[in-house]
Amino acid sequence: MSEPARPARDVSVIFPTYNERDNIGPLVREVLKYTPPNTEVVVVDDNSPDGTWKVVEDLAKELPNVYLLRRMDKRGLASALRDGISFSKGDVIVWSDCDFSMPPHKIKDLLEGISGGLDVAVGSRYVKGGGVQIVSGSNDTLLAYLMSVTLNRFIRALLGRDFGDYTSGFIAFRRRVLDKITLRGDYGEYFIDFIHRARTLGYKIAEIPYMCVERRTGVGKTGQKFSDFIRKGWKYVWLTVKLRFARIK
Repeated sequence: MSEPARPARDVSVIFPTYNERDNIGPLVREVLKYTPPNTEVVVVDDNSPDGTWKVVEDLAKELPNVYLLRRMDKRGLASALRDGISFSKGDVIVWSDCDFSMPPHKIKDLLEGISGGLDVAVGSRYVKGGGVQIVSGSNDTLLAYLMSVTLNRFIRALLGRDFGDYTSGFIAFRRRVLDKITLRGDYGEYFIDFIHRARTLGYKIAEIPYMCVERRTGVGKTGQKFSDFIRKGWKYVWLTVKLRFARIK
């Protein structure tokens, strides 16, 4: 017997998760305070060993606009977002990290940008009013900040200095943008590609400042050692070089 059709939504908030058991429940509840009544939350969990999926499963029994996609045999940030997008029903799509480093109340600002005429609203650490809270001993270390700033300066030099945060991962956009742009990549480099193509194709984009703070609980996925940034950062660098000389259509 087929499942009943899900209703259309004004907004879909997508959270890709892996081992975020202690964050995801409070985060979903907080986000729903700052989004329209006709909002759905889609959590795409890669079968987290800590039982994140179980927390969402129980939450969905209480809140009918919360959905769980539990992926048993797939992994990866970009693929989780693609699956979440395919499942979602919202005219506007939002996503962010799931650790409270991107304050939930800022989603309201992103959505106001969209309702004001933007096609894409990006939460930015690197425009006036934004920033990063540097915390010793966490993923928000000085090293992480310096590597992020350096990478963004490199990207800006090749792809355009009029955009600040090419590695944000905090975004709201109209679904129709996906008519011409799909998410490519397997980790955070998808965001560079998405933003560059959206800008090149003439979509109306603005950066909304936010302060990136320390994750509330759990362990981050980016890493803290210099070798971690090199291992993941080379993909960003190589993609940026390719995009610099690619024809976007």
